[in-house]
Amino acid sequence: MSNAGYRQLPSGSDSDRRQEQLTASTYDVLQRTTESIQRSNQIAIETENMGAEVLGELGEQRESLLRTTRRLEDADQDLSKSRVIIRKLGREVLYNKIILILIIILEVGILAGLLVLKFVKF
Repeated sequence: MSNAGYRQLPSGSDSDRRQEQLTASTYDVLQRTTESIQRSNQIAIETENMGAEVLGELGEQRESLLRTTRRLEDADQDLSKSRVIIRKLGREVLYNKIILILIIILEVGILAGLLVLKFVKF
């Protein structure tokens, strides 16, 4: 630990020596404090850089989630349309079955009427 830039005065008394020791001690404390502040600044810069990276990644993830949400909303709309179409098809199938049953009943009735006319003599 050097006292660069400081001139030593000729030490003649105890108070001068104590003054020099106090100055050296103060200088050492100041030096350690400066180093500590520099380390703290370096850590703060590294932390800020990490925070910026994390913020950037979070922004990308947000965009990805928004795109996914839009796709899910589109899929939900498509499913709703599909449900409507399936219901319509179900009704059409039911109507077709009813019509077929009525046609079969009508044909059976016509056959029964023809049989009755053939075997019944007037």
